[in-house]
Amino acid sequence: MQKYVALIVLGFGVVAASWLNLDVKDVAAQTSTRIAVFDPQGRLKLPTDYRKWVFVGAPLTPNGLNGGSAGFPEYHNVYIQEKNVDAYLKNGVFPEGTVIIKELTRVLNPTFPDGSTTEPSGRGYFNGVFNGIDATVKNSKKFAGTNGWGFFTFGHHPEPYDGYAAEAPATQCASCHIANVAKTDMTWIQFYPMLLNKEPKPNVK
Repeated sequence: MQKYVALIVLGFGVVAASWLNLDVKDVAAQTSTRIAVFDPQGRLKLPTDYRKWVFVGAPLTPNGLNGGSAGFPEYHNVYIQEKNVDAYLKNGVFPEGTVIIKELTRVLNPTFPDGSTTEPSGRGYFNGVFNGIDATVKNSKKFAGTNGWGFFTFGHHPEPYDGYAAEAPATQCASCHIANVAKTDMTWIQFYPMLLNKEPKPNVK
């Protein structure tokens, strides 16, 4: 009888261990998920859930203030994962594997020559429809020729965006970043106040 009881207890132990091992594997899979995923042709897969990342800022260069033909006349809504924002605030550089998303939104209903409009809050500029998305990926080995960052565009048009994007030529994006913001890890941090606050202090009243 004791032999059978021992076998039953052992069986439950094996099942429990299997469940525990499965849970550990599931957690490991979730925490090790790569944001930057490339296909065999080296094209970047459009990340998901990026709108749930940290929103760091939204520069705006409307047509009305750029002779009617701005290169990017939309808001540039920029998102970075929280852990990578924290790393930059601590170290002044982004970790390997960092992905920065820039999603464009048109200016809402421009009615004045400068592209502004009047809404209940007053005259100004307001976010309209989505109109394109770009990404930059930090990988010092893969993108050694462009200061460790690769640049990608998934379409400059309304949704849906392309599912994959090839690396943009260096002359298209990287050269401008190298010439102007190489000292700040290839990122226009001057446009994003929260990235200027290294080692932020708690707000004590």
